[in-house]
Amino acid sequence: MLILVTVVFFFMRVIGDPITASQGGRLSAVQLAQRRAAAGFDRPIFTQYSEYLAGLLHGDFGTALTDHRAIREVLVTNGAATLELSVWALLVAFLVGVPLGRLAARYRDRLPDVSIRTFAVLVYAAPVFFVGLLLKLLFSATLGWLPASGRASAGVEVALTNVNPKTNIMVVDAILYGDTSYVLDVLRHAILPALALGLLTAGVFIRLIRINLIETMRTDYVTAARARGVPERLVVRKHAFRNALVPVVTVMGMQIALLLGGAILTETTFEWQGLGYVLSRYLLARDFVAVQGLVTAIAVVVALASFLIDVINALVDPRVRF
Repeated sequence: MLILVTVVFFFMRVIGDPITASQGGRLSAVQLAQRRAAAGFDRPIFTQYSEYLAGLLHGDFGTALTDHRAIREVLVTNGAATLELSVWALLVAFLVGVPLGRLAARYRDRLPDVSIRTFAVLVYAAPVFFVGLLLKLLFSATLGWLPASGRASAGVEVALTNVNPKTNIMVVDAILYGDTSYVLDVLRHAILPALALGLLTAGVFIRLIRINLIETMRTDYVTAARARGVPERLVVRKHAFRNALVPVVTVMGMQIALLLGGAILTETTFEWQGLGYVLSRYLLARDFVAVQGLVTAIAVVVALASFLIDVINALVDPRVRF
């Protein structure tokens, strides 16, 4: 985290101070100098760096130059949208990846296995924004089944702003509002973004579960179960599958970074106003203070998630402790 914060901080300064980068060409030289002095960007760079680190230790990620929003507020408001999308995407990844991975392992090197492996490679290799555009073209523009963008219909979003307490997680706010039609509307808007992002992770799960399940099926205790006459279906489900899931728990932590990276493109494609969506807007506006704060916050999330996954992995598999 410290290395990433340092690299991002100095990289942003290499291309100029944030005030000049975002406001250059709009303000006069005198006005730019005044803004730089007021924001402290005229001081030595290592002084700025030490003050930035001190602010991070107190949870201060800075304030955006373009809309003057505190990055902490952006993390709470838009971060809830990214969290919601990531949960839906993980759900899709499990619902698609786990059954197909089991099926591929059971029919190893036969037609179902070859077809599923081909599907896994395609969904993992295809750019997430391209998959999103195809989904929008098919299910929204052509069939008209699902909405193409947004987290909810305009009227629903306006109504949910009055929910108290407001969580900024749209489906939770819709449930708190108490209107079933609002919940269904939110879920309909979440389907296409969740599919686009979830299929990316499903490709990883399919291949990982298949490989680990095949290896587990060769172990002695599985052979002993077969020798006792246990049906193959039960051998896979009760004896092999649970142990094959242990590496999946580890990879889940690694996929959080993949999900957050994919969320930037997915949220932009579907106008899902999460961290990825606002990050792309700040990049276009050359608001490097906001970009720096958001990248740092995402790095903290990934690092903490990786640590928690290591702890959970040790609890699931006692061998990890030794």
